[in-house]
Amino acid sequence: MDFVVTALDYLLGIPLFGWGTQVGFIYKGLLFLVALLILTAYILLADRKIWAAVQIRRGPNVVGPFGLLQSFADLLKFVFKEPVIPAGADKIVFLLAPFITALLSLSAWVVIPIDAGWALANINVGILYIFAISSLGVYGVIMGGWASNSKYPFLGALRSAAQMVSYEVSIGFVIITVLLCVGSLNLSDIVIAQREMGLATSLGVPWLTFLNWFWLPLFPMFVIFLISARAETNRPPFDLPEAESELVAGFMVEYSSTPYLLFMLGEYIAIIMMCAMTTILFLGGWTSPIDLPPFNWVPGAVWFLLKVCAVFFMFAMVKAFVPRYRYDQLMRIGWKTFLPLSLVSVIVLAFILQLTGWGWHGGVA
Repeated sequence: MDFVVTALDYLLGIPLFGWGTQVGFIYKGLLFLVALLILTAYILLADRKIWAAVQIRRGPNVVGPFGLLQSFADLLKFVFKEPVIPAGADKIVFLLAPFITALLSLSAWVVIPIDAGWALANINVGILYIFAISSLGVYGVIMGGWASNSKYPFLGALRSAAQMVSYEVSIGFVIITVLLCVGSLNLSDIVIAQREMGLATSLGVPWLTFLNWFWLPLFPMFVIFLISARAETNRPPFDLPEAESELVAGFMVEYSSTPYLLFMLGEYIAIIMMCAMTTILFLGGWTSPIDLPPFNWVPGAVWFLLKVCAVFFMFAMVKAFVPRYRYDQLMRIGWKTFLPLSLVSVIVLAFILQLTGWGWHGGVA
């Protein structure tokens, strides 16, 4: 990211870093925010196009060439519509809830490393920060459902809170298995560890980097993380809080215009963040799958983006052909299947690591 800001210095004639580290950080943050919002717009378009392709129809194809401006047209539509607030609603909390949801989703990206050195804040407790921010996300949903002063939004908010809290537990244990292998809470260290140790390194073929990634030795955890991430972000087939056939769109049924847009923006940014976390924890982050030309000529940020898009493609395909679960089935999977499996995996992995001494011994302080 530094060379991008340096290029802007040259093109605009504005010494961004000449005004102090804080100003440079602000410009980096704004640049990153704009890129993330544009990515979200096209991820949303891709979601609709993939769903349409599965159903053998065209999807959005009118606004702009191949429908590429459809998301921006939707943005203008939502912004210029009149927001309707129910007469009995708590207006302050009602408007604050979608803002908190979107803000927390964006805040989680501060510690995500897009490439080596490409993180706004490369802190040593990045995993804890991500886990804390994602845990706070449930408050926006609860506030929105409660402030609407209506039974259906309130029921949707309660179901969403129970669902998100339930699957955070299994996600936490999955993350612990990765941390046991790496020995660091730093997200960049997790990526570097997958480049320097693993099956490929043990076999003497370190250039086959994809064999070092944690998806292979921790494959059951990889599957649990993918499924739990869908439930954590209310993604089909686990979109019980927004089950249109049951709850009339759940906790956001009373929302319209920009507040509704902020809820949906926060949801999609959280989905992309989970795709990024899957990439970092199990798919080697920005590292190329084969550390040989021409693969290692491709910039790390490009590999990171390709992996995130590949994971999102899996998310979109599941949405298209897997029917919605019942709520009791959802809770049974979380508490009776994923929780015991992830807990046993932590214990077994810790025992194996203690016996073999396997693990990554580098990292920052």
